[in-house]
Order: sequence, then C-alpha cells, then structure tokens
Amino acid sequence: MRGHDARLRTRLGLQLLCGVDEAGRGPLAGPVTAAAVILPRGCRLPGLDDSKKLSASRRLELEHEIRQVALAWAVADASVQEIDRLNILQATFLAMQRAVQALTHQPEHVLVDGRDFPFQGRAGSALIKGDGISASVAAASILAKQSRDRQLESAARRWPGYGFEQHKGYGTARHLQALRELGPCPLHRRSFAPVSACLSLFPECPAGESQD
Repeated sequence: MRGHDARLRTRLGLQLLCGVDEAGRGPLAGPVTAAAVILPRGCRLPGLDDSKKLSASRRLELEHEIRQVALAWAVADASVQEIDRLNILQATFLAMQRAVQALTHQPEHVLVDGRDFPFQGRAGSALIKGDGISASVAAASILAKQSRDRQLESAARRWPGYGFEQHKGYGTARHLQALRELGPCPLHRRSFAPVSACLSLFPECPAGESQD
C-alpha cells in the first residue's frame, strides 16, 4: 500500500481514518454489501491488497486479521428490493452509509473506493482504485467481499440450481442458462436487463426479497 494512509494521517493530523468499499455492484442477484474499516496507526498486514487479487484462502486469513486489529469495522447491505427501487448506484451509497454509521467509533475522515463520495457533512474523499492504494480501503474490500460471498453461498442452499455458490450472482454463462431454464428467484435483481428479460417467460416468479 506504500504508506498512503500514513501520509494522509500525518498531513491532516488524523487519528481515525476510515476506508470504505463495496462488493456486488455488478451481479444479477443478491445484495450489494459495503464495509467500513478503521485501522490503527502503524498497522501492518502483510499481503493486504484489493480483495479481487487475493486467493480465497488468503482473503479468509486477512479477514480474521483485520477484525482482530481494527479499531472499528462494520459491514452493511442494501437489499435486492432497495437496488430495484433506488438503482444500483444509490443502493451502493446506502450500504456504504449504513456501514459507516454502524462503526463503534466515528471517523474523522472517510476514504471511499471509486469516483463518488456519498457522505454529506463528513470529511473525506473518493479514491479511484483505492483498494490498491489505501490499506484501509483494501481492508474494507476484503470484509465486504467475504460477507457477501457467504450470503450467496447460503442462498445457493435455499435456491438450488442457479450456482450461486460458484458465481456469487454474477452473469456467467451457467447463471444465464439457469435463468432461462428456471426463471428468476426472489434473490434476482429485476431491474437488471438479463433478469427482466426472463420475467415475461416466468410470470409466476415471486417478487424480489431478502436472501435471509
């Protein structure tokens, strides 16, 4: 991470710097999940990087390490219904806001992965490719992905046949084929084109609901 967070803390005189990232903006099914993490000054987590670049086993190890060393961390979702009602961008912002609000310590500065900063009245900034630059954002990316992956693995047991345990809701060839054969399940995002295209073929499919 090359000391990005340490330099920012020094420049702004910060104690509580929070990284925020999401998982699940692109999939056809499941919630969008966000995490917020405040790491202590001088924290060193070897191998910490963007969650997408890590093996599943290393993500699991880092997840445990992050939870142990973080001054505060929280994970929050925006549901399928909220995604369909608000749109995926606004639902992502909602999940991020919920994660930060759930922290046991409120941060002085928030770093958000991406181009947009969805926090009115809070100090902070958006950081493009932040999960590869900031240790705090990278830590948040890992917690968000781990939480969401577990939810989709659980969903695979409730709604078998779609392969959620493998593709985690993304639009793979197998997933698209299952949609055509089985129709959407309540976990599918009806506002996403590949799902909405199947609705006329399966009018009996129930409306979206939480995966819980």
